[in-house]
Amino acid sequence: METIEDLKPYDPGKPIEELARELGLKKIIKLASNENPLGPSPKAVKAILDDIYNIHRYPDGKCYYLRKKLSQIFKVSENEIIFGLGSNEILDLVARAYLRPPYNAVFSKLSFAIYPIVTKLAGAQAKIVPIKKDFSIDLEGHLKAIDENTKVVFLANPNNPTGTAFSKSEFEDFLKEFPEDVLLVLDEAYYEYAKGANFDIEDGVKYIHTKNILVTRTFSKIYGLAGLRIGYGFAKEEIIKDLDRIRQPFNVPRTAQAAALAAIEDIEHLNLSIAVNEMGKKYLYKEFDKLNLEYVPTYTNFILFKVPMKAKVAFQKLLSMYAIRGVSVLSLSFISFSTIDIYASLID
Repeated sequence: METIEDLKPYDPGKPIEELARELGLKKIIKLASNENPLGPSPKAVKAILDDIYNIHRYPDGKCYYLRKKLSQIFKVSENEIIFGLGSNEILDLVARAYLRPPYNAVFSKLSFAIYPIVTKLAGAQAKIVPIKKDFSIDLEGHLKAIDENTKVVFLANPNNPTGTAFSKSEFEDFLKEFPEDVLLVLDEAYYEYAKGANFDIEDGVKYIHTKNILVTRTFSKIYGLAGLRIGYGFAKEEIIKDLDRIRQPFNVPRTAQAAALAAIEDIEHLNLSIAVNEMGKKYLYKEFDKLNLEYVPTYTNFILFKVPMKAKVAFQKLLSMYAIRGVSVLSLSFISFSTIDIYASLID
């Protein structure tokens, strides 16, 4: 069995403030964390400011108003919703609720870095499914990996870090074969980007009563609230009850609740964020084609592409090259989308 010393912590890269101090820069353009370049909705900012003088009060532990709004939008019971300090916390709750020796969790080799972390922390085995040659998720491979000790399958759609997605019909075929006694965690952190690109992606929330399915989403990506840490999930009431039993009280800050409620109602900002992202994709596709760089078409706000050297070597070269311009990246083969003027600087 692995110990704490065997675990590799999640590495988000250096904060831009630290990088600025090291390089003596006043401004840094960050392309490393899949954040919305437009920032949050102005309505969300106003909601934060309106609530700021109440921060001496504990938050609503049940997120009453946000819960009510999401129940209306997604047409689910208020008892079928859970909130977390980012969707990461919900993934951790799943592992703590359902995983322990000798059980295992199944997920893709190229998938969200949190899946193996929470699995190993729970003392469970990680069963890793290879990615397909086109970097898409091998759904059939996930089904084949399930055995009598499998309790959870983590599946991201769209997938991070490949940016690929599977269609509604592919998901429904997968679901027909999915076992009744295993929990499917459908991570839809980038769902809005795929839907905005008119991809035929399934809305996982519609399937939560068909099998044991938990759908997780976040306000960190398209809603631009990454700094407030708020995520949410949908599942049958009995699954939500399991997770609530081990959830910390007051886990979602009051300012995060206020901002999220305002953000999800600002459809104009949502649509603008989608439009900016689509423009960025088209621009980078065109420029990568000119440079003969291989890339994976994406349904998210980031893109995976191939460089003619080791990614870590390329990253260091890029970091030194762009130190003068103040561009920060996490890895050369993986960048977040921004605005056209920023891309032009990167391509140059």
